[in-house]
Amino acid sequence: MHTDKKRPGQLDRRRLLKGAGLAVGAAAVTTAASACENGKVASKDDRTPQYVGYRETDDVKTYYKLARF
Repeated sequence: MHTDKKRPGQLDRRRLLKGAGLAVGAAAVTTAASACENGKVASKDDRTPQYVGYRETDDVKTYYKLARF
């Protein structure tokens, strides 16, 4: 039977994963708290649209022409 004695200060895998999970959760809470620092979170209506939709520009028309669409 194989017995592996751990050295003092060495973390086991389970303890390491627990610590990493807690760190990620704390980072998420901190980010959410700083995002609504003013007490108001920007709603979808408050933001300007980044993408308006499909636009058939001259470059797109040239591509269609060359690809024979």
